[in-house]
Amino acid sequence: MARSEYEQLRTAFTAAVSHELRTPLARLLALLESAELPGADLHAMLQQARAEVEEMTELVDDILFLSALENEREVVSLGETRAGPVLRVALEERRERAERAGIRLELRIDDEEILVPLRPRMLRTVVENLLENAIRYAGEGATCVLSLTREGGNVVLATSDDGAGIPAEDAPRLFERFFRSDRARTTRGSGLGLAIVKHVVESAGGHVEARGAPGRGLDVRCSLPG
Repeated sequence: MARSEYEQLRTAFTAAVSHELRTPLARLLALLESAELPGADLHAMLQQARAEVEEMTELVDDILFLSALENEREVVSLGETRAGPVLRVALEERRERAERAGIRLELRIDDEEILVPLRPRMLRTVVENLLENAIRYAGEGATCVLSLTREGGNVVLATSDDGAGIPAEDAPRLFERFFRSDRARTTRGSGLGLAIVKHVVESAGGHVEARGAPGRGLDVRCSLPG
């Protein structure tokens, strides 16, 4: 990448980060100002303020993690990991939150001995972000299936839901930093989860793709060398 292209990318990224942080900061400031009004429900406002701080913390953590990946301070592909146990733990850890969002989680594994060319932490990162994306955006009443299959010489890790879906033209952009489809713009989240998934998977020699349509759910597939 030429220096001028790098500078343009860095400038755009800095602007995006500033914008993403400004929104929860503005909401936090509004809460603090409202707390000074007579009759304010301080307990409720403290809960809302805590949620705003947690959102900012998540955003900063994701930015730092993505930066570490891009600067090669994290070794993505180092040995192999048996994927089944990692998927089961990640799904169970999120089942309660999924239920609160009205989403049912299912797990389908073709072969318990499937190995993926990722360190355990990197595999957990991919799986957790795939699940978080579905829980946040699929919508109440949806079912999300986390699957692990063999296809030819590759291993495919995927989430597929039957929820709200997205405009088909938005699907290729879901892996861009901070990109949000129309429905996602009203939902909390750092906007970096699928960008992190893409970086990890491609660093391990794989590729990612997303397919969706309004009212027809969303499929996110990660294909890794088998």
